[in-house]
Amino acid sequence: MTRFVNAVLVCVGIVAAAGCQSPTDPDDALEVDDFLEMSVTPNPATADASTDGRTYRVVRGNNQPDDILPYDWHSAFTVTATLNGKADDEDGLEFPVDITSVTVQVKQASGGIITPPPTGETEYSFPLITQVSGNRFTTANSSVQIGVEVWYDLPSLRKEAIATVNLAFKDDDGQAFTKSYDVRIAP
Repeated sequence: MTRFVNAVLVCVGIVAAAGCQSPTDPDDALEVDDFLEMSVTPNPATADASTDGRTYRVVRGNNQPDDILPYDWHSAFTVTATLNGKADDEDGLEFPVDITSVTVQVKQASGGIITPPPTGETEYSFPLITQVSGNRFTTANSSVQIGVEVWYDLPSLRKEAIATVNLAFKDDDGQAFTKSYDVRIAP
């Protein structure tokens, strides 16, 4: 009987102690948008007819030959990622912070709004990271510039597009976070 009473008292004590802890307030958590700012030059990005001969393959299937087609459009821009003054060790971010990957995806758009292609139609793009000033932020208020070129062809046959630049980061403690930034390519 004594064991049972002791077990009940231990359980009650654990539950009471757990109840004393205050839950983390989601408003207190540091969001990526609080400490990471992104911009693009030029804004909006511009596109010209692709004249360098880059091509893409359209697989036709059913024993039909594939089509090799030239990209219609080419755009070049520079994305700048800045860890602002809120990015410090007091907020749980440990320096240095590394960029671990950069990807770019081009989608057709109208008026700055992504407009999915009709069923069966495909957007084709070839993004290329042409230059990066570095992959490491050593302190707050530091920046990295990423040069991007994209060749693309859209079902709308127009040059207006949104290029979504996705960056993945990891700090010195192994905490990972991501940020996506939409670059508008003007009509």
